[in-house]
This record gives sequence, structure tokens and C-alpha cells, in this order.
Amino acid sequence: MSDDVKDAGLVAMISSILGGNKRTDNVAPPPLTDGPPTVPSNGAEVVAAPIAEAASAKPEDVPNAAPVAAAPVEQPAKIVTTRDGKQLLPAEAIADLVLGELRKLEDFPATGTSVTVYGYRHWNAMITFAPFSTNFQNATRFRQAVPDIVFKLRRFVELEI
Repeated sequence: MSDDVKDAGLVAMISSILGGNKRTDNVAPPPLTDGPPTVPSNGAEVVAAPIAEAASAKPEDVPNAAPVAAAPVEQPAKIVTTRDGKQLLPAEAIADLVLGELRKLEDFPATGTSVTVYGYRHWNAMITFAPFSTNFQNATRFRQAVPDIVFKLRRFVELEI
């Protein structure tokens, strides 16, 4: 992280402590796309393919090796839906969806962010940032985008208890 970003964060913190009410201009969050959310990939699929290729290459190199037993393929979990057609997901999965939508925004930090989903019928989400993960203006922009993302996701997803 550059020193300019750290300095801007410190200046914003000091001015808020000293009563400087000029924080940021009202910045409109970027427009959101309509459509069902996509679950972000955690990279497990990318890692699993080279391991399978490496395992298949070993028996060819050893002439008298016993055949390797194939790992059982897990069936995908059945998607539970409500009468309205919404998916029932746990809070962690919804937090991943919100974080995946936020990562589509420009200048969103790769690390140092956390999304917490809370509530029941009308669930909500909260975003927190680690120190020096982003600057004050971007953090404000991301916090303003969260209610729009939550509103959009509520049409497709319901919190599982």
C-alpha cells in the first residue's frame, strides 16, 4: 500500500476526531446489474485439475504399479428454495455473494474486508475494513453500495436459520 493512501486515511481520521465535518462528497454508488447473483469461485476447481493430471501421470511412469482408485464424486448439494422461488442459504454463503458483488466494483481491496450478514426475514449485511486496506473515500463508496446489493440479493436469496 502506498504512503499516499496511508496518509489520506490518517488525515481523514484526524479530521474526524478534531471535528472536521467535511468528510467526502456524496458519491453515487455504481449501477448494479439485474439478474441472479453468481457465487464467486474460491479457486478450488482450478487447483483440483492439476492434481488429477499429476495423479494420472504417475501410473504411466511406473510399469508395474497398481491402478489408482478413483475418488468418489460428491453429488452437489440440493438447492433448497422457498415457495417464492428464493434460495435458502446460510449467512456465510450470503456474505460470500455480497462480497462477490462488491469485488466487481472498481478499486475494491483484495484483502482486509469482511461482510457480516444478520437478521432473519429482512436480513441485512454490514461491511468492515481492516486498517489501511482502503482509503476513506473508497470505503464510503463501498458502504453506500452495500444497501443496493442487499436489496438486489433479497429478491433471489433468503436467510436460512
